[in-house]
Amino acid sequence: MSKIQVGIIGAGFIGRQHIEAIRRIPNTEVVAICEHNADVARIIADEFGVKHSFGNVDDMIAKGELDVVHNCTPSNMHYELNKKILSAGIHLFCEKPLTLTSTESEELVDLIQSRGLKAGVNFNYRHNAMVEEIKERITNKAIGDVWYLSAEYLQDWLLKATDFDWRVETTFGGITRAISDIGSHCFDTLQYILGEKITAVRAKRYILHPSRKNNEGVFTTVENEDAALVQIRFQSGICGVVRVSQVSAGKKNDFNFIVEGTKQALEWHQEKPDRLWIGNRDEGNTEIFADAKYLTGLAKEKINLPNGHAVGWADAFTNGINSFYQSIMNPDAHIDYTDFDQAHHIMKIIDACVESDETGNWIKV
Repeated sequence: MSKIQVGIIGAGFIGRQHIEAIRRIPNTEVVAICEHNADVARIIADEFGVKHSFGNVDDMIAKGELDVVHNCTPSNMHYELNKKILSAGIHLFCEKPLTLTSTESEELVDLIQSRGLKAGVNFNYRHNAMVEEIKERITNKAIGDVWYLSAEYLQDWLLKATDFDWRVETTFGGITRAISDIGSHCFDTLQYILGEKITAVRAKRYILHPSRKNNEGVFTTVENEDAALVQIRFQSGICGVVRVSQVSAGKKNDFNFIVEGTKQALEWHQEKPDRLWIGNRDEGNTEIFADAKYLTGLAKEKINLPNGHAVGWADAFTNGINSFYQSIMNPDAHIDYTDFDQAHHIMKIIDACVESDETGNWIKV
């Protein structure tokens, strides 16, 4: 194909980020937008200069021009829409989490294999240049042998009992919220940099507000967690901790992690994405910036600006989508992105966290 033709389902905040990211990638074009309200879809399409708009997915698929569809809808709609898109023989890029349960995600993995399609999930943090650099340094043993990892993902947008979002309702967001919404990013990133799967978890979930005032001003019962603490164990036996919260005052989008090795430690903060802290025992600690002359391996490819011109969230977002598109254009090449097999494993981790919280035990993934 000379140009990838793309359709977007759901053009809210995250869908608009997809559109803007796609437009930074050569030889791509967003040709269709789908919203549940056809009039809204047309308004958004006109805003972005997109040729076609639709009020339902069936009509968009029937148009027959699409190489890839991006599913940017709420979590409860992922399974059915993903199945419909894949059944139509169209490549798929989905927002996380992949589905609400691992049973649903397993069915989608089987469907992909039978159709021979490419399908990815938008875990964008692994595509940040400094995260790539950390993976490179772990792989080449620059920090020695890794013995521990920990991650935090802290936000405060649901701190008050009057804060509300569709994710709070289990019908739309699922039985787990903080773990599936932001903890899934932690799981994907840590697995990616270490090159190992998480094989067991022990989790404790917390609900700060047992009831919240919804958008109609009525207090409703909350059943999915505001925060969680998750112990994790990897294939090799390395252990770590993941802490997630959507009720931590002052924390806006504070995803950070540290990897501890026998020679050095590496620490990265998403809110300062162009910097990497390197901890040393016998000499001064250092901090490097995202510049090709400081980086190694794949990380160099993610840098197209000079030192001091910060690469950040939107850049990693674009890198992830571009990697997925490159896998479509070069189907036999090994190109990094979170595929449905990996996303299915993350769904199994999430399910194991729920079971662990209920039983108080370590649960194998």
